Amino acid sequence: MTVTQTQPIELHYWPTPNGWKVSIMLEELGVPYDLKLVNIGKGDQFRPEFLAIAPNNRMPAIVDPQGPDGKPISVFESGAILMYLGRKFGRFYPTDERTRVQVEEWLMWQMGGFGPMLGQNHHFRLYAPEKIPYAMERYLNETHRLYGVLNRRLEGRDFVAGAYSIADMAIIGWAQGWQNQGMDLDEFANVKAWKARVEERPAVVRGLAVGRAEREKLQLAENKDAQSVLFGQRAR
Repeated sequence: MTVTQTQPIELHYWPTPNGWKVSIMLEELGVPYDLKLVNIGKGDQFRPEFLAIAPNNRMPAIVDPQGPDGKPISVFESGAILMYLGRKFGRFYPTDERTRVQVEEWLMWQMGGFGPMLGQNHHFRLYAPEKIPYAMERYLNETHRLYGVLNRRLEGRDFVAGAYSIADMAIIGWAQGWQNQGMDLDEFANVKAWKARVEERPAVVRGLAVGRAEREKLQLAENKDAQSVLFGQRAR
């Protein structure tokens, strides 16, 4: 069934690995969307109007004016958004149960591991106010393990779950930070080849570029006020 999106989907977004998942998906689908930047360094994620659609004060979130039965629906959590859009438009999220299970396995793997663990690694390596060797080593080792898992999965495969899917979209953004995560992609040849393959897709190029100028303005490493908002998890 072909679904025609005549009204733009609202994308509440900041250019981070989780935000990129949804900007890539929308670009791949080619549906109209309105970008609503949520500046997480200024505390936009704590605004009441944002919390009304994303109660966990995390972006991304979407509002689809053409939701089920033609009524608007809001969706938060990047994985849930990918699954919703995949079901609605019938693309990048297979209907065959065996293949769908594989896509969901690797999507959940990213949501539960190859996001949180890499994020902690990044935090303790770059932003923690004091260097804690135990934490740095723990998350570095777990990041290395997860890249190894992905590398083994990609042996003999172009994409993580058969055809290109929302699972690849979920993972690719987090793989952008491999250098700051202390990884050497030459050690993970299958990941390196997969990363190049995914990044050749025009929609991925466009999705990763959404909001890039605003991201560059934030300069999180030097911005102590933004770090206080992000890591203290409070509005200023």
